[in-house]
Amino acid sequence: MSGPDTTAVPRGRPRDAAVGHKVIETVLRLIAEGTPFGDLTMEGIAREAGVGKATVYRRWAGKDALLLDAMVAVDNPAMPELPGTSFRDDLVVAVETIRRRGLAKRDSAMLRNMLTQAQNNPELWRRYHETVIATRRAALRRLLERGIELGAVRPELGSDLELLVDFVTGPMLVRTAFHQDAPLDEGLAERVVDLILDGIAPDPAE
Repeated sequence: MSGPDTTAVPRGRPRDAAVGHKVIETVLRLIAEGTPFGDLTMEGIAREAGVGKATVYRRWAGKDALLLDAMVAVDNPAMPELPGTSFRDDLVVAVETIRRRGLAKRDSAMLRNMLTQAQNNPELWRRYHETVIATRRAALRRLLERGIELGAVRPELGSDLELLVDFVTGPMLVRTAFHQDAPLDEGLAERVVDLILDGIAPDPAE
């Protein structure tokens, strides 16, 4: 005879993912329409989204948490699928991703608005880095570690992977963030990667 069923029964109603998506889309729409984030309220967001205030507060403790999720939604931290054909090809995809994000930020007043709001809030900016930037850097670290294993990167450079990540991301980040009029043309990622590889490849004479 089998014993009693001890499977835990979830308490409360499960969260509706569609509701969360609707709230995020509402925040993005309001910011895109020109509403400063500082003027938004949780109550107003709930009203615009057509959901109850309690529903919003169950998912987000406050506006900062909601803005962070909105930023993650529009500035996806995930690394795209890598082709795996060669270390160079994978590195080109990683650098091309930075170029495309740079283009998006130049073209998107909404994203610039959101990033400005986050920069004015040290705690929110820290959480943005932990959630978005750290995820991207971790993915690039893994790629560079694989490059070392494949012999495409000098092994001694693995002693400071954070510096190596800066070295790979730096050229494109400088061009996208600090030179607003610099061209971000197709093929730029390939040129950047080839310049990088000339500096970190093992000496063939060794």
